Amino acid sequence: MPVSGQATKGDSTATTLRVVMAQLDFLVGDIPGNTERILQASRQAWDEHQADVVVFPELCLTGYPPEDLLLRPSLDLRVREALSVLQQAALTPAMVIGAPIRSEGRLYNAALVIEDGEIRGRYFKRFPPNYQVFDEKRYFCAGEDTLVLSIKGQPVGITVCEDLWKDGPLEDAAAAGARLILNLNASPYDIDKQARRKSLLERKSRENQVSVVYVNLMGGQDELVFDGGSMVFDHSGRLSAEAPQFEAGLYPVDFLCEHYCQPISRPLPGEPSLEANVYSALVTGVRDYVNKNGFKSVVLGLSGGIDSALTLAVAVDALGKERVRAVMMPFRYTSNISLEDAEAEALALGVQYDVFSIEPMYDAFMATLAEPFLGTKPDTTEENLQARLRGVLLMSLSNKFGSLVLTTGNKSELAVGYSTLYGDMAGGFDVLKDVPKTLVFRLSHYRNTVSPVIPERVITRPPSAELAPDQKDEDSLPGYDVLDQILNFYVERDYSADAIVAEGFDRAEVDRVVRLVDVNEYKRRQAPIGVRITERGFGKDRRYPITNGWKSGK
Repeated sequence: MPVSGQATKGDSTATTLRVVMAQLDFLVGDIPGNTERILQASRQAWDEHQADVVVFPELCLTGYPPEDLLLRPSLDLRVREALSVLQQAALTPAMVIGAPIRSEGRLYNAALVIEDGEIRGRYFKRFPPNYQVFDEKRYFCAGEDTLVLSIKGQPVGITVCEDLWKDGPLEDAAAAGARLILNLNASPYDIDKQARRKSLLERKSRENQVSVVYVNLMGGQDELVFDGGSMVFDHSGRLSAEAPQFEAGLYPVDFLCEHYCQPISRPLPGEPSLEANVYSALVTGVRDYVNKNGFKSVVLGLSGGIDSALTLAVAVDALGKERVRAVMMPFRYTSNISLEDAEAEALALGVQYDVFSIEPMYDAFMATLAEPFLGTKPDTTEENLQARLRGVLLMSLSNKFGSLVLTTGNKSELAVGYSTLYGDMAGGFDVLKDVPKTLVFRLSHYRNTVSPVIPERVITRPPSAELAPDQKDEDSLPGYDVLDQILNFYVERDYSADAIVAEGFDRAEVDRVVRLVDVNEYKRRQAPIGVRITERGFGKDRRYPITNGWKSGK
C-alpha cells in the first residue's frame, strides 16, 4: 500500500496539539460561500482557541451530497479557484478540508491538508459507499494510498468517512506511524446512529492503539439531516470528547503527544432521549430546507389532529412563530372538538391562524359533477374531494405569499396509501414523512414536556381523517401498534410476508398491509420529500418499481 509522508512511531519531545473540530453547516453547490465559511471558521479557531489544526467535514467545499453537480463542466475550475483562495489566505492553523479532486482524469472524494499557504497532502477516499442514500460510485473513483504526514511535528493520518467503517485505511495509517487519525465525515442521521458510530470508534481506536478525531457535518440537505456529534476517542478506546448533536460550532480538543497523542478529556454532553433526538432532527431538517431554499414562511393545514399539531410545533421551533401560518378548513364532518383543539394549538404557539370553510366549494364541485355522478353512490371520491379542496386552498396561499406548504402525513399513512393525491399530499415538504404513527404520539408527549402546546385529548382520542361521519383511522387500518410493527418488518427490514407471519402476526392482516404498501408505490413517488430519521425512509433508501409482477409471500 503506497504511503504518502510516511512517519514512524518513536520517542519524541512531549508536545501539545490543539485540534478544533469544525462541526458546521454548508450549503450544497455554494463553493464560494463554503470557502468563506472555511476561512471564517479557521480565523475564529485561531483567534478564540489558538488552534494548531482545524478539521472540517467531508466535501465541505461543495457541501454534501453534491450529486450531479459533480458532473458540471465547471466543477474543476470552481474547485481550483476555491483552493487558491484558501492557500492565499495563508492562515496560521493547518486546515483539513474535504473537496472533489480530479487526478489523471479521475474524480476522487478527497481530503486536503492546507498549511502555510500550501497543499501539503492529499488523501483520496478508498471506499466510496453505494448503499442506502449513498451513490458515490456514480461519481467517484476509489483511492488506493495511505496518507500520514507531520502536522505541527506530529504524525497524523487522514481518512474519509466510510474508510472508518471498512478494514484497511485506518489500520494502514496506524501501521505507517500515525499517532492520531483525522476522519472527515458527512454521516447522515438516523435513530441510534450515534451509538453505532461510538461502538465502531471504540473498537477501531483500541485495536490500533491510535487516537481518532471524528468530525461530522451538521445541518439539513433535502431529505437528509446531518447531526454532527463529532467526537474523539483515545488510543485505549475511551471517549474523551464529544460535540453535542444538532449544534453547529467549533469544538477544541487538546492532545498531549508523547508515545501516543493522548486527548485531554472534556466534559461530555448529556445523552438525549430518543424523542428529543428525533425532534431535533425534524427541527433541523425543516429549518434548513426552508432557509436554504429561500422561503419566507410556511403554511399548513391544522385539522385538530395529532399529526398537524406536531408538525405545527416543529415548524414554530424551527422558524419562529412569525413565519408560520396555520389554516383550519372545516367541513360538515369536522367535529367541534377539532375546531376547539386547532384554535388552542394555534394560540399556544402564537401563529397566524385562519378558518376557511370548504363547504361552499364542495357544494359547487358536486353541483358540477351531479350529472356524471348520477346513479352512483358516495364513496372515497367525495372524501378525496374534501382533501383536494384543502390542498387547493393551501397551494393558493403558497403562491400568493411565497410560503412553503408543509404536509402533515406520517410514515404509517404514506406506507399504506392512507392519504389523498393532490389533497393532503399537496405541498413541498412533509415533516413527518419518515415518522411512524406510534412515534408521532411519543414525540407529541415529549414536546409537551418542553411546554404544553398540544391539547391532551388530541393525543389520546382515536385518530380520524374526518372525511365521513364518525370516521376513525382504525376503521380502515389495523391498530397503529400492530401496523407499525408489520411495516417495520416489511419496509425497514425487508421481511417477506411469510416471515412476518412467522413472527406471530395474523396472516390476513399481514397480507393486507403488504398489498397496500406494494400498490401505493405510485402515490409515494408523487409525495413531497421529508426528513429522514430511519435507516429506510421512503426516498433514496427504498426504490421499488411502480410497475412490476413481484408476488409477495416468500
